[in-house]
Amino acid sequence: MTLPPHIRGLVFDCDGTLADTMPAHWRAWQFVSQKHGIHFPEDRFYSLGGVPTRDILKMLAAEQGLTLDPLAVAKEKEHAYLPALPSVQPIAHVVEVARLHVGKIPMAVASGGNRDVIHKVLVHLGIRDWFQAVVTSEDVTLQKPAPDIFLEAARRIGVEARFCRAYEDTELGMRAIRSAGMEAVDVRIGLHPV
Repeated sequence: MTLPPHIRGLVFDCDGTLADTMPAHWRAWQFVSQKHGIHFPEDRFYSLGGVPTRDILKMLAAEQGLTLDPLAVAKEKEHAYLPALPSVQPIAHVVEVARLHVGKIPMAVASGGNRDVIHKVLVHLGIRDWFQAVVTSEDVTLQKPAPDIFLEAARRIGVEARFCRAYEDTELGMRAIRSAGMEAVDVRIGLHPV
């Protein structure tokens, strides 16, 4: 895959884009939802892809009048997810794009996930060293659909956002990429900008 000359950096979401982690995350969500009496349907889970767990928990608690510690429950959810990590597979067609550009142009990961967990996923897939920067929810204040995480990724790889192409698998992520002024690729429908 040849990039157009104006593209000088690539930015990838992780969960659902580089790694097929969403089913494992959904199982972990089911565990904490049952434990804490949280109503969180599967379609809503997928619609909030890219939003940090702690932020989803704050929103759900407020909507449902629940008293819970979003940070503590977020940690429970991550602990419920980690045992599934060995079964996580790469999303081959997206990982191949990254593989083709390793060492040729700067690349970053921009994920709404937790830094430690995203690091473990990238190491598990054997691709952590491909990326000059990994930006997670802990590195920015405003989360997707705000552009901040993608702008920070571009800054860290030293490429202006307008010269970056970014890959995502959610509507919120696509909005964030476009707001950042990057070329957007929705991996759910192909590998070309939309």
